[in-house]
Amino acid sequence: MLAQRPPTVWIDDSHAIVRRGMAACLQQADFVVRGESATLAPVPVVADLDILVFEYGSTALRRAVRLADGRATRLVATVRDVSEQAVRELVDAGVGAVLPHRTLTPDTLIATVRAVVAGTVALPGDMLARLLLHVTQTSHLGPAGLNARERSVLRLLADGLDTRGIAEDLCFSERTVKNVVHDVLTKLNCRTRAQAVAVATREGVI
Repeated sequence: MLAQRPPTVWIDDSHAIVRRGMAACLQQADFVVRGESATLAPVPVVADLDILVFEYGSTALRRAVRLADGRATRLVATVRDVSEQAVRELVDAGVGAVLPHRTLTPDTLIATVRAVVAGTVALPGDMLARLLLHVTQTSHLGPAGLNARERSVLRLLADGLDTRGIAEDLCFSERTVKNVVHDVLTKLNCRTRAQAVAVATREGVI
């Protein structure tokens, strides 16, 4: 969970009217918009940036990952065409949420960014099947398997709970939940919580 202060956001999109529309929506929802850009050129240098909302493209994705590397910045991608390549690249890069342009509304934008701030992942339904196919081809259970506590945390992740929600449900500290999630990702050879849920579902673990 991010610090209890207004979350900071950077907006990136090739269309100025889209950037300004998203910025206005998020500002009305008490987010602090630190700036905007097109295709992340140049990559913004912003301290304490919580969320980067960017328009998907291979170049923009590489720049977004570079910006987030070593920071707590979380990534939200807007996508015009949900292709197989987009699914693979976004999942492998650890993007926390994907927003297809065809379903993008002020309410979905705000709800999705809030979910990512809370530590959850948000993928559209039509991406979940593709994600399952992708992880089937690229991931497998680690040799050590999962213990009961790890399976319990995974089930709650699959139910959409964030770190705080899991901690409250299982009477754990948030630090313990984060440690368990880290162990799960390591054992399942996954980079994101969404990947871990998909792999565990495929393997019948949850």
